[in-house]
Amino acid sequence: MKGVDLKQVKLYHILLKKVREEVSKTVVGQEKVVTGFLRGLIANGHVLVEGVPGIAKTLLVRTLAIVTGCDFKRVQFTVDLLPTDIVGLESYVEGKGFITMKGPIFANFILADEINRTPPKTQSALLEAMQEKQVTIAKQTYSLPKPFFVMATQNPLEQEGVYRLPEAQVDRFLFKLLMGYPNMEEEQQILMKNITIKRFEDFQLNAILTPKKIVEMQEFVQKVYLDPEIEKYIVRIIDATRNPAKYKITNAKYVEWGCSPRAGIGLFIGAKTEALLNGKGFVTPQHVKDVAYDVMRHRLILNYEAEAEKITSDVIIKEILARVPVP
Repeated sequence: MKGVDLKQVKLYHILLKKVREEVSKTVVGQEKVVTGFLRGLIANGHVLVEGVPGIAKTLLVRTLAIVTGCDFKRVQFTVDLLPTDIVGLESYVEGKGFITMKGPIFANFILADEINRTPPKTQSALLEAMQEKQVTIAKQTYSLPKPFFVMATQNPLEQEGVYRLPEAQVDRFLFKLLMGYPNMEEEQQILMKNITIKRFEDFQLNAILTPKKIVEMQEFVQKVYLDPEIEKYIVRIIDATRNPAKYKITNAKYVEWGCSPRAGIGLFIGAKTEALLNGKGFVTPQHVKDVAYDVMRHRLILNYEAEAEKITSDVIIKEILARVPVP
């Protein structure tokens, strides 16, 4: 199929299935979020996660770092955090002269915890590193390690002491995931299997992947076949966010701005990754639908009327997917 190695597809599918199984040793439930993380990693993108405190966001990233054989660093964003606290700086040491002290950004997995607690200048330092995959310290440019994956979290409950992420910066995240509460059955499992009463080492996690294997998968996923008719379908979905009346979207009045071109790119690579996760060497319309919410929810800008009436972008996306013709 257009040069896609189906044996390799199956091999990667099995490896990714093993990763999920290993992650389930520490993280109860949250299958959609785990899928979103793996999808973001293989697509060589970054993920923004919104969820209340205490639902295992840090535990999930830490677990994924171990299971994928990657380095992990956590940065707690606060109001007094400086760009140099993330990137690093050049410092003078007596007897040695000027030396470069690299910041926590130099790791495979970065957890940017509560990114909306820090001012825009510091947010930009992280977001620029995400975009360029390199940082500059004292006029010297340093490449970041491969793979380089950022998961930023924001707490929807906090209203005071936070800085809203500008839409143009949020657009740099490939996916925005919503991490919700566990159900009652999962909650019961968490009581006996949680990081509060057990040490992280007690879970005896195994490394299923390596950084080299992840980079290999990131390159391979681009070869997954996507038919020109699926390309047109993606373009129509994005067009529907910009011209909702054209597609008879009943909630059109709530849309302030449609999705950016990055959304189309996100659907394109996201759908390919979703296909690979499901052991397929080609993309179907359903794969596009499966990634649409995560790709578009932070790029579809709604107006104040929508906020007042508690209409979310997911509501609009659902109607768009229902009305745009499927090839």
